[in-house]
Amino acid sequence: MSNPRLSWARKFYLAARGVAWAFRTQVNFRVHLALAVAVVAAAAVLQCNLVEWCVLVLCITTVLAAETFNTALEHLARAVTREQHEEIRNALDTAAGAVLLTAVGAATVGAAILGHRLLEWLAP
Repeated sequence: MSNPRLSWARKFYLAARGVAWAFRTQVNFRVHLALAVAVVAAAAVLQCNLVEWCVLVLCITTVLAAETFNTALEHLARAVTREQHEEIRNALDTAAGAVLLTAVGAATVGAAILGHRLLEWLAP
């Protein structure tokens, strides 16, 4: 539970702990992070400009945040009940759909930016 009396340092520690936990335990989070590293490497090699970097970083963080929210909802649902409930299933499917939408959107943006840069790089 959130405690308003916690110091900012403690709040940041707990948030970082949550991200680290997601990294350690969630395969999908690690897959998204590996793809993010590949995008960062490609952007560096292709010498993206400041605006392109900002857009790519925003896409990366949006996907990672969506994956983290999805994981949080999955664990919250399991903490509430292990029984099958249509409402919980629909909520979890919707959260997974949000991850899919952000990932497809980010991939589209990344392909546009990096593809354009790659074509410029290959052009004589």
